[in-house]
Amino acid sequence: MQSTALERHVDLVWSSLNCLNKKRYDFLIEKFGSLEKALESINEKLLIELGCRDDTIKRTIKRAEEFNYDKEIGILNNLEIKLISIEDESYPDSLRDIPDSPVFLFTRGNIELLKSESIAIVGTRNMTPYGKRAIEHIIPELVSAGLTTVSGLALGIDAKVARETIDLGGKTIAVLGHGLGDIYPRTNLSLADEIIVSGGLLVTEYPPPIAPGKHTFPARNRIIAGLSKGTIVAEAASQSGSLITASLALEYGKEVFAIPGQIFDKNMDGTHEIISRGEAKLITSASDVLNEIGVESNEKTTKNTYKPQTQEEHKILEILTEMPMSLDEIVEAIDLDTPQINASLTLMELKGGVKNVGMGMWVKC
Repeated sequence: MQSTALERHVDLVWSSLNCLNKKRYDFLIEKFGSLEKALESINEKLLIELGCRDDTIKRTIKRAEEFNYDKEIGILNNLEIKLISIEDESYPDSLRDIPDSPVFLFTRGNIELLKSESIAIVGTRNMTPYGKRAIEHIIPELVSAGLTTVSGLALGIDAKVARETIDLGGKTIAVLGHGLGDIYPRTNLSLADEIIVSGGLLVTEYPPPIAPGKHTFPARNRIIAGLSKGTIVAEAASQSGSLITASLALEYGKEVFAIPGQIFDKNMDGTHEIISRGEAKLITSASDVLNEIGVESNEKTTKNTYKPQTQEEHKILEILTEMPMSLDEIVEAIDLDTPQINASLTLMELKGGVKNVGMGMWVKC
């Protein structure tokens, strides 16, 4: 149903007050029949009925008294932000179905993605070369199958998910733990712009001025889990926030997947824990995910046509596998000069025979 000008005005007021959760929203609708009627009755007594704390009550009353519609709508227009209410047709059913749905969404970009089939991929901010390779390995087939990727725009795995999806011509959603008035971390500002330009979406439940806080990111995780058909944990330590997302996905009846790693890597402890507890399905490819969520793969198998051109290249290919090897290990294995091997590796990478996966580690393509 198309919102009227009055309803948009009321939604903007309530969203700017930043005091409504789903439980409070339901209470107001049951008591008043609409947010418009509830707004006419907003006072300290009503906020106490909603269960607001003293600091929230004072802040909400102050914001209501100072609210300036022209100013607030001007901020949204200047930043090209669209406000979506839980009552709007454009609000995703996947989020409406979870028990703690956000009442309002602030968005920049392609809002049609909110109703697309999507998969969440989460993990550590301290991404390792292994984590990078895992993302590069799994995302191409997900994108080829038409899935939208969902992540949190944090450093590490989140940023890599968005970057890899964009580079492959896919669509990605970044769910933020703060308002769209700024991007955190600042190092991902250009990536956020690229997401929008590539047809992706930035989304948050927080009004533009709201800064990130220790409570905003765990709350953000429920939107990541709720939007998606399933959640993939790529790299996660024992106390990782990614495990919160995985736990919420389970609570919502969604599929949870985990990419295993080395047993000595503390970055993988959380991932291995949810696998061992039966909370996540161990996966080694995108096909494992697609089969579980009932999405058909469109990935076509392509054969690597690279052929070694020199004796050095032949020797390098004989000892390289898909497990990373350092330059020193390669030198020791084939007993050639370091500069000679380094030059060969560089030429082989340009021709698609090998790949530098970071930190001086090499693998066969």
